[in-house]
Amino acid sequence: MQTTSKLGFQPSGRVYLLMAIAIFGAANAVTRKLTELGAMNLIDERNPISFCNVLFVGNLCALILLAITYGREWRKPALQQIKWQDWLSMAVVAILGAAIVPTLIFTALEITPVNNVILISQIDTPLVLALSVWVLGDRVNKWVVAGAVVSFIGVALTVLIQPAGTEMVSMGMGMVLGRGALFTLIAAVIKAMANLISKISLREIPLGIFSVFRMFVGTVFFFGATVILYGPEHFMDVGSPFLWQWMLFYAAIIVVAGQSFWFNGLKRSTASEVSFATAFNPIVGILSAFILLGEVPTLGQYLGGGVILCGIGLNQIGVQRLNIMRPSQRPSTKEMSESGGFKGV
Repeated sequence: MQTTSKLGFQPSGRVYLLMAIAIFGAANAVTRKLTELGAMNLIDERNPISFCNVLFVGNLCALILLAITYGREWRKPALQQIKWQDWLSMAVVAILGAAIVPTLIFTALEITPVNNVILISQIDTPLVLALSVWVLGDRVNKWVVAGAVVSFIGVALTVLIQPAGTEMVSMGMGMVLGRGALFTLIAAVIKAMANLISKISLREIPLGIFSVFRMFVGTVFFFGATVILYGPEHFMDVGSPFLWQWMLFYAAIIVVAGQSFWFNGLKRSTASEVSFATAFNPIVGILSAFILLGEVPTLGQYLGGGVILCGIGLNQIGVQRLNIMRPSQRPSTKEMSESGGFKGV
């Protein structure tokens, strides 16, 4: 008698990963689209789906869903095994990765095309590689290094070749950058630092505890900082049913569906397959921006994006050659969730 698993279609790990990347890649475009929808449904001349409201309410929805998913891991014996230094490291990672980084990205989305944010944020890959080699002594080959260098050049082209009318910021020595590009670059550097801290300090922390704590601390920090800087009236529309209905939809798709596909893919895939899947993220992002927002790439985005794709291709060759030299291994769920997981709020 056949088992249930043999009767129905069981997607491969790659299928799950690509479905997750399709969702994560579209996150920035969907966020911009939601704010535009809010602009068409003002409440006393205010946009109920402002970027601040999206981040705060979206994080609350994500926190609720994560708590439901991982609540069983929050048991006293498991919590007692975590050292205070690890709690401190988790708090730092939470503030950096779940509050400061998305705040910078959302600010950039307000003032620069989505394609700029998607392409420039790809610099976090060579940054993480450089920090991992320098601090952790990770092993790489010339192909991986070449891929990182080429990707960096592609990001530089995207940053420097900006269309006329872009608001620029002087960096000294004659260099100027678009404000959105600058915020995205800062976010990428902070994200790389958060990932490095996670790899060094949080290897033994259960995924469920890390995910819920990270989202909780990030949400509280963002709310507190916003109230202090802008006043509580900044969140006066946070109770809007219109806002919550869209945020529940957003959280259900990005958090529940996206992470479900992602973690199912991780269980069935090798590290090289995961790396290959994440390479499609910028392509999906640009296509989503075109379909949802009608954003046509500029000359700088075409050039920079093309060079970044070449860098990704070189990196894939390097990853494949490294895997030939050692047995294929499945990635750590927590490790890959940090590098390529939740891209939304």
